[in-house]
Amino acid sequence: MTNFTPGRYRGVAIENLDIPLDPDHLVAHFASREAYRTTEFIVARRGDETALLRVTKEPGTELFLKITDVEMLADPDECAYVHAPEVDTGVPTDMARAALQLAPTKRCAVIQGLYEHVNFILDPSPVPVRVVDVAPPWPPKLVDQARRVLQTAENLAPVELRPDVTDLVALAAQKPSERYLYPCRGSGAAPDGAEVSYLDQRPVEQDWTLVGCTRSRQIYSWIYGSEPPSIEICPRKLAAASAAAEELTGSPPVTLTKCCLLETGMEQTDSTVTVPWGASLSEVYEGLRALVTSVEPAWAPE
Repeated sequence: MTNFTPGRYRGVAIENLDIPLDPDHLVAHFASREAYRTTEFIVARRGDETALLRVTKEPGTELFLKITDVEMLADPDECAYVHAPEVDTGVPTDMARAALQLAPTKRCAVIQGLYEHVNFILDPSPVPVRVVDVAPPWPPKLVDQARRVLQTAENLAPVELRPDVTDLVALAAQKPSERYLYPCRGSGAAPDGAEVSYLDQRPVEQDWTLVGCTRSRQIYSWIYGSEPPSIEICPRKLAAASAAAEELTGSPPVTLTKCCLLETGMEQTDSTVTVPWGASLSEVYEGLRALVTSVEPAWAPE
């Protein structure tokens, strides 16, 4: 299984040794010893060398239990010990990112991270999640929310966010106009030299180009009784168009996006999850969980 990491780093023990870190020596050394009852893995170190072991203990409730089996999970050629004090070693996404950045040639990264806690990740392979969003405002809200959620997501397989952000100013410039109407002041700014108004302020009707979505057009029709020329900015529609194009060259990654027609919860169709435009962090978490589970259904921290 890829992304193999303990959910509780207190189950990882560290042992400094003066014997060769090969299976014969390590099995002989540990097979006749005891381990603390919560210990499941041992990081064996000799100088700059590191190896990772899994131990099985006899059943019982005592503080220390006899080791009955020793399995080498990563030998010194496959394993790196990394000191990265900014990494939360209880968060799989943080662990995978650090492993791929700081030990890219190794199968296993043992990381001494935040609070000096030590944990490991074996065969890191984060799930790619495309996040389709629009901006300004910067940073794009959904992308930023997803990043913030993953900073504390202890029970999700590692995720690699792939932002797919449409710049609303550049999008508006593709349809030149002297006047643009945006849904609200937070939606962004028009290209240089253009006049900007905001739909939520109910301005006097003018000859506008609406930079908006289905809900914006519905509101405009309600207020003014007509529908102006418009530029589509719905991330869900942009995601669908982008996915159709990517299918020509291969399957797109799973996608997280948003839509203001969805007011609460989330919707999942095929490889895409949609959350509300004003999604809460908990709704973003549930969206990410649904996507990651669809890709890695059997994954769980050890």
